[in-house]
Amino acid sequence: MDANLPDLNQLDREGLLAVLVAQHHQLLETQQRLASRESEVAHLKLLIVKLQRLQFGRRSEKVQRQIEQLELRLEELEANKAAENTSDAPAAVTPTFGTKPRRGPLPEHLPREVRRREPKETVCPGCGGELRKIGEDVSEMLEYVPEKFKVIRQVRPKLSCAACERIVQAPAETRPIEHGMAGPGLLAHVLVSKYADHLPLYRQSEIYARQGVDLERSTLAGWVGATSELMAPLVEALRRYVFDCDKLHADDTPVPVLAPGTGKTKTGRLWTYVRDDRASGSTDPPAVWFAYSPDRKGDHPQQHLRDFSGRLQADAYAGFNPLYAGGRIQEVACWAHVRRKFYDLDQAHASPLAKEAIQRIGELYAIESEIRGRSPDERRAARQARSQPLLDSMRAWFESRLPELSRKSDTTAAIRYPLALWDALGHYINDGRLEIDNNAAERALR
Repeated sequence: MDANLPDLNQLDREGLLAVLVAQHHQLLETQQRLASRESEVAHLKLLIVKLQRLQFGRRSEKVQRQIEQLELRLEELEANKAAENTSDAPAAVTPTFGTKPRRGPLPEHLPREVRRREPKETVCPGCGGELRKIGEDVSEMLEYVPEKFKVIRQVRPKLSCAACERIVQAPAETRPIEHGMAGPGLLAHVLVSKYADHLPLYRQSEIYARQGVDLERSTLAGWVGATSELMAPLVEALRRYVFDCDKLHADDTPVPVLAPGTGKTKTGRLWTYVRDDRASGSTDPPAVWFAYSPDRKGDHPQQHLRDFSGRLQADAYAGFNPLYAGGRIQEVACWAHVRRKFYDLDQAHASPLAKEAIQRIGELYAIESEIRGRSPDERRAARQARSQPLLDSMRAWFESRLPELSRKSDTTAAIRYPLALWDALGHYINDGRLEIDNNAAERALR
């Protein structure tokens, strides 16, 4: 009960009404504060979603900082909301708004630590009679145990022959890094934290220091470099597997790289090549191979794809064009890129033409949704019967609208983009293994 609340048993009717009115006003103020917070939370979530769409564009570094700032503000609001729900609400009034979401059971695979809480009484506190068990209540609480370091001490006894004094000793256990102190589990944790959890080495160093283990960032960086060398054979095996096919997805994205000795960042490039035929019913494991380059020159993908022959699904990056010239590699364009141009146009200008283009492209995607996972032959038949007429109609519609538009307008540019790639955009119709877009590669980069 609220410490400031008077003893209700001592109040007359007018006093009780005054307390009730005061509590009601306090409740209204709390509800207004919560509503304001809810509104700001919803607005921040919308901003984060919009910024995440731009995260892989030209200003990805700036956008990422904005996202982080918004997420911090969102966390602060949600934490404040939780605190207010437990401490700010009037103690005398506990209204229930709606129902609490149903909480599922905690995962069965987690280890259980059972803590029994026996009553301190050994006999009935009321009459002194004997107590007998009639059941029990069980509840579960999710807890977190921080990672712990441990030291593995190798002891290798030396044995000496009593007759000839020859020394016998077991060989030392091999280490991932020669003469290094890090075990394989620690090395794996450092790399997963850095690359999968986006935890920089300096932050890892600070975390380990709080656990009483001093690991300098330079030491961690050395481990990362040495481990990458150890993994080179695996990376090469992955590369051979990814390129041992006749259909690939390819894409690239800018990455900020710290220039040695300057303290400044420059823009490098991360290339991705994806082998994934699950959408056409294949059981072959999907795989991704990444490659880094300091710039976006076409020499890099041309070198990566030097031994590949087949169909390459990618964006319209000019650096790929020399690969298509000889006929060894066939270009397959991406309808998601086409749709994105009209979507951006509609967002900027509320264009009826862009809306219709998006609707027409959506009809193609609806067919793809229906045939996902079917065999290549089934997919090809459905596309030829249903998608090809839609493509023919769309092309005629694009060409009929061009004369009505200014040559320099954004709408003209959006229409000319698919028309220039029309053959490459249509290859998926006649090959059931191909996809309508290059989203497999874009997902890999995320």
